[in-house]
Amino acid sequence: MRDYTKIEAWRLADDLTVVIYERTRSFPREEMYGLTSQLRRASYSVPANIVEGASRESQKEYLHFLYISRGSLSETQYFVHLARRLGYLNDADAERLHGQTRQAFACLHGLIKAVEKEAGKFKKLAAVVTSLLAISMARLVP
Repeated sequence: MRDYTKIEAWRLADDLTVVIYERTRSFPREEMYGLTSQLRRASYSVPANIVEGASRESQKEYLHFLYISRGSLSETQYFVHLARRLGYLNDADAERLHGQTRQAFACLHGLIKAVEKEAGKFKKLAAVVTSLLAISMARLVP
């Protein structure tokens, strides 16, 4: 199991979530179950899925949750854009949030690429081991 608190992408996503919660407190009351809820859920899904993936045994499962995180981060980015267009976020706050999402994207992208590379090594190693076992078994059978 990986220690998610040491994963930089998780830290950035966690910080982004806290800021999203702070900024959405001033959204109109009628948006409580609409945009406010959607934006908050999309943002906390990013670090939550990194945590869940980090607890998984296989690289494939880990990647699955990292991909979900990436999708949630895209949603967060769109909801920030929408909140700005609706006038719920001023330009400065929206730009700061977009900057944070871009930074989280870059870090998450790097993490995904590193895990994909590592997963590729495991696939290659598994193929070699399987081949060697098959050759060994074939030699044992008369």
